[in-house]
Amino acid sequence: MEEFDTIIIGSGVGGLSTAICLARAGQKVLVLEQHYVPGGWAHSFTLNSQRFSPGVHYVGLIDEGQATNEMYRGLGIANDMVFFRMNKNAYEHCLINGEKFDIPAGVENWSKALTTRFPKEAKNIKEYLTLIEKVSLELQLITKLDGFWQKITVPFRTKHFGKFALFSLKKVIGWHIKDPVLKSVLNIQCGDHGLSPKRACFPVHCSVMSHYFEGGFYPMGGGGGIVKAMTNGVKKHGGEIRVKQDVAKIIIENKKAIGIQLHNGQRISAKTIVSNADPSITYLNLIGKEYLSKSLIKKLENTKYSVTSLILFLTLDLDVTQFGIDSGNIWMMKDENDDANFDDLMNGNISDRDSFPAVFISCTTTKDPVSFNGRYHNFEVITYVNYDNLPEFNGVEDYHSQNYKIFKEKVINKLMNNIEKSIPGAKQNVVQAELGTPKTNEFYIKSTKGNVYGTEKTLNQVGPFSYKNKTEIANLYLCGASTLSHGVAGATQSGIVAAAEILKCKPDDLLIEDVNQKIRIYDAEDASTWPEWILAKRADKLRNFKTTKIG
Repeated sequence: MEEFDTIIIGSGVGGLSTAICLARAGQKVLVLEQHYVPGGWAHSFTLNSQRFSPGVHYVGLIDEGQATNEMYRGLGIANDMVFFRMNKNAYEHCLINGEKFDIPAGVENWSKALTTRFPKEAKNIKEYLTLIEKVSLELQLITKLDGFWQKITVPFRTKHFGKFALFSLKKVIGWHIKDPVLKSVLNIQCGDHGLSPKRACFPVHCSVMSHYFEGGFYPMGGGGGIVKAMTNGVKKHGGEIRVKQDVAKIIIENKKAIGIQLHNGQRISAKTIVSNADPSITYLNLIGKEYLSKSLIKKLENTKYSVTSLILFLTLDLDVTQFGIDSGNIWMMKDENDDANFDDLMNGNISDRDSFPAVFISCTTTKDPVSFNGRYHNFEVITYVNYDNLPEFNGVEDYHSQNYKIFKEKVINKLMNNIEKSIPGAKQNVVQAELGTPKTNEFYIKSTKGNVYGTEKTLNQVGPFSYKNKTEIANLYLCGASTLSHGVAGATQSGIVAAAEILKCKPDDLLIEDVNQKIRIYDAEDASTWPEWILAKRADKLRNFKTTKIG
């Protein structure tokens, strides 16, 4: 039987960051991934030579000295990363009932832009954005407080967090902002945690907003660019990554995790097991209730997972820039009634109406100029859906029926109607349109009910109520979006925390300062900032592109 110091189940960014830290500390590490490529939600794939990224659409705090940049530098993978800065004047475009609102990089710029559009709310805007900053900073501070005297002063150090932590986003923004359209603009990033304002935990929304206050950045190569840097980091320190390795169970003996068994029967032993899978999959599918405490079983029974998604992977043979499409994201809302729009997505019938009440549109060929072949533009168009509203496909091993095909055609047509609102004539210029459904998410990502953000980020499932990295089973640890936080940066940090638990040190101890590590950052909108090697890669892309249509 093979033996490792640590086996990591799943190669999402949480699992990969754990692997980097442990391998760099001298451990013999094995990462097992059931998909044919590593990365989990961060992976990229190609359809007819066009690249798509289902889970990574932008990352925040990438500029020098900012938190995500420092994290990648500390992991020793920054030199393998290139990011493009999205439109500084509008990295988010909000389309609410046909009216456009642009969100610029920089909290002061955002405040000025909103004040110009909503002058009567000038004072309220400034106070609300300041509150968002303070709550987010205090939330980060809580995790870093150490020692008796620091912890005893928590109420004084985190007074804003303490005052608003127990309230929903809807309540808090209602206390500060009156204009319903302004509320909708400020709440537009609810899509980044998948909860409507009436259900969203205010501190979680603060964390999301502040993460993007200084703008959005997109990795060259899509999400796969991040994954490649991380897998290189694992291998550089002697770690091993194996794909197409479907784990059947975690082996428990004497209340300790001692290894894993693959579906082909192969067993591999390890001193430590880390699961990057959802808690429900980890505990119920890979371990079994007989090894769990009654309190953990009850917690699992009460756990709710985040929304699942419908994702259209679209290629258009059209110059979309003539319609104002740039590197900024597009959030399209039917109207300013955010809660009603979310409820419509969760409770509505797919066949109702001719378009979705809320969608997210990302044009990857404008975000990553190197990927543009001079003719075709690629999009990921996303909306949310309630997994339980797809009963005829759930629990069915082979769901590729005629009904499933009809369902996908209906969804594609509805999403194309949304696209037409921003890109007239898009339907007549479709090169390819493939739909990812909750069943697709389950198959490739192995996420419970196809969820996109791990556990639902409601008040009773975050902070002290979230799943801990260290479990009740000896030698078993968790990482990923259901533990510390979600998103690219949050899940990566969860892996670092898991590694720190295993190595019995502080997370910051695992982020090693190296002045030679540096992320290369260029403006997606300004070719004058691109170095010669990027211009050469782009020229190669244009030269190698064949003008024959895909398919």
